[in-house]
Amino acid sequence: MSTQAAPLTPISLKDGPSADATLARCRELVEPALRKAVQGLHPGPGRIASHAFGWCDADGTPSSGGGGKGVRPALAVLGTEAVGANADVAVPAAVAIELIHTFSLMHDDIMDGDERRRHRDSAWKAFGTGPAVLAGDALFALAVRTLAEAGGTGGGAAVHQLAVMMGELVHGQADDVLFESRPWSGPGSVSPAEYRAMAVRKTGALLGCATALGPVLAGAPPLLTDALARAGREWGLAFQAVDDVLGIWGDPAVTGKPVHSDLRRGKKTLPVLGAIAMDPSLGPRLDRLLTVNPDEAAVRRAADLVEEAGGRAYALRDARTRVATARDHLRAVPLAGRHVDELVALSQLLLDRRV
Repeated sequence: MSTQAAPLTPISLKDGPSADATLARCRELVEPALRKAVQGLHPGPGRIASHAFGWCDADGTPSSGGGGKGVRPALAVLGTEAVGANADVAVPAAVAIELIHTFSLMHDDIMDGDERRRHRDSAWKAFGTGPAVLAGDALFALAVRTLAEAGGTGGGAAVHQLAVMMGELVHGQADDVLFESRPWSGPGSVSPAEYRAMAVRKTGALLGCATALGPVLAGAPPLLTDALARAGREWGLAFQAVDDVLGIWGDPAVTGKPVHSDLRRGKKTLPVLGAIAMDPSLGPRLDRLLTVNPDEAAVRRAADLVEEAGGRAYALRDARTRVATARDHLRAVPLAGRHVDELVALSQLLLDRRV
């Protein structure tokens, strides 16, 4: 069977700037401030962080490309514009969000033992576990400082929102790690409700914070910031659903990770839990195939069983539904329509991504 994720039906969008053009505009606004913030770090953690952002090779040689698309900072900028504030107000929030995101990836790669990130060695693989942990910690501290120094009427509320999000992210990540040791079936198995609670915290909290943090910093009313945060959480669930699909069937040449990697590690992801919900007999079969040092044939068979039971289609349907729900949250409140359209267009990247 193909290892590529199935294409997703685009959500109908109004004419306007392409998502790529929107990302480029937001990067042009945010990246100079992000680079300046990282340059203020100790040279050791600073070089590791620059490598993680794709700005240099492991030996410090400047490079271009290799970093992320900048979706989260773009959400901060567009959310701020959607409440009628100037985009410049969003820059400290966008920088803080990107610093937190990169910190979380550094630590996540260590916990999962992932050696590749964005088509290059992950931070711990390139520099060692201790230095990578330290660099991640430095980015976390820098994010808080960046937001705290932004000041303004919404400064205190923004720092509080960032702190709450970090607590949720750690909670969700802890659950995700613990779920790996739980069985696929029986009383100790992970329920879909437990999975969703984990995903809301692990991924939804960060995207919800990204979308609302700039508006909070700008002093926007709760009616608007709450709607933006709810939309962001839905996007987070969509992102996680697609990530779960890629974690089983993604092309290693594109994702940089081995095919079926999530099944091999015992991660409890949406395609598997959806498949088990539709076919309860699948759980015991997965326990037999995957519980003790599964070989490649067993993992491949498990992936086939999950797909045959409808797990991949289930997860992709859920992702589309989440993006549509987020759009409805945004259009239910008086936000600037043009920037709402840009947010909706950007959310399509969460469905279409292959990395």
